[in-house]
Amino acid sequence: MTKEEAIKYLTERGKDTLIDHLGIKFVDITENGVVATMPVNNNTRQVSGILNGGASLALAECLAGSTSALYCAEDEVPVGMQVSGSHVSAAMVGDVVVATSTLIHRGKSTHLVNVDIRSQNTGKLVSTSRVQNFIKKLGIRN
Repeated sequence: MTKEEAIKYLTERGKDTLIDHLGIKFVDITENGVVATMPVNNNTRQVSGILNGGASLALAECLAGSTSALYCAEDEVPVGMQVSGSHVSAAMVGDVVVATSTLIHRGKSTHLVNVDIRSQNTGKLVSTSRVQNFIKKLGIRN
């Protein structure tokens, strides 16, 4: 599928989910990943006015799942198994963060995805995460 088709697919897949609620927008497809943006606003901020670490982890997990979805067969769906993240710097309300995922490992039953989140205003790394997805066959209970 083309980049445009992949972005449209991921956007449709994310309707009425946490992706929609957090304002995550898919903006590019790379050779082995996805690029998305998320605003730092009242839905994603801490009380102090900076990006909430939980919102960063949610962005990482949503982006990693979307990345894996592009590599799944029609009868498969990615399910998050594990996420770990390090928060490196702050992004303030009014900023937009840009997340870039990289598929590191594509196995038959698991994918490992790295997600770096940067401030659009400063270019600084805000957070980096690793997400492991289980690739579940539809119709099979696990």
